[in-house]
Amino acid sequence: MTGRSEHPVTKPAWRCRTCGIAWPCAAAKLRLLGEYRGRRDELITHLKALEIEATNQLTELHGGTPPPSLTERFTGWAQAR
Repeated sequence: MTGRSEHPVTKPAWRCRTCGIAWPCAAAKLRLLGEYRGRRDELITHLKALEIEATNQLTELHGGTPPPSLTERFTGWAQAR
């Protein structure tokens, strides 16, 4: 993440430090949309990299069991509609 965030991610659990829900939470999504305004392709690239990192960390955290697909959580919401 670049800059300061009021809803930062806590790793390796991938939860919002502020509200405790799965990250990116609604507030983090809004911040990311603002930060990457006009650069949707860069946002998706950034989110895909975070999805890979989250998948690896959550798999390790849960004893080698990969989490269900994280695509919707990380990039699905950011796709142009």
